[in-house]
Amino acid sequence: MKTQYYTATSLDGYIATEDHSLEWLFPLGDINETSYPGFFAEVGALAMGSSTYEWLLRHHVKPGDPQGAPWPYSQPTWVFSTRTLTPVPGADIRFVRGDVRPVHAQMVLAAGGKNLWVMGGGELAGQFHDAGLLDELWVQVGSVTLGRGQPLLPRRISAPSMKLLSVRQVGTGFAELRYELPRPAPRQGENP
Repeated sequence: MKTQYYTATSLDGYIATEDHSLEWLFPLGDINETSYPGFFAEVGALAMGSSTYEWLLRHHVKPGDPQGAPWPYSQPTWVFSTRTLTPVPGADIRFVRGDVRPVHAQMVLAAGGKNLWVMGGGELAGQFHDAGLLDELWVQVGSVTLGRGQPLLPRRISAPSMKLLSVRQVGTGFAELRYELPRPAPRQGENP
């Protein structure tokens, strides 16, 4: 079981524009040509921030719209937010706030030995990293730059550095990178 941050980023390190748009991403390639289908088959639980959740509501579920679709995940999903959000009827969505560590423990139990997907955003993935809970970063680097936006991982992770596990070209729009993340050294007074 691993905790993995799987996402896409622009060449200059943004997962979304300043207004949380992903429109830059879709013309770059077919998700089924990436590692996503195999990755997703091993996911037992998900975590996401409120912006990611709201993007899914607006662009996929579309509550009240006949063109809308059901919630796309059968796995239990934890949504981190300091705001009150509208649930999706029939979906296993759990709204939480605060420290990621107790939520991670709940996710591990719910995942039944499968992997945990930290879906986004970058700050939430950073919190999992800061708590020593993030094992891997899978990133599809798109062949565009955004100039500004929502950062991939707003943290300094330099010592020890990430370990590159694989690199793969996906069509002409993506380079797929997979990294193992180092566990941060325990702070003074903490158990390793």
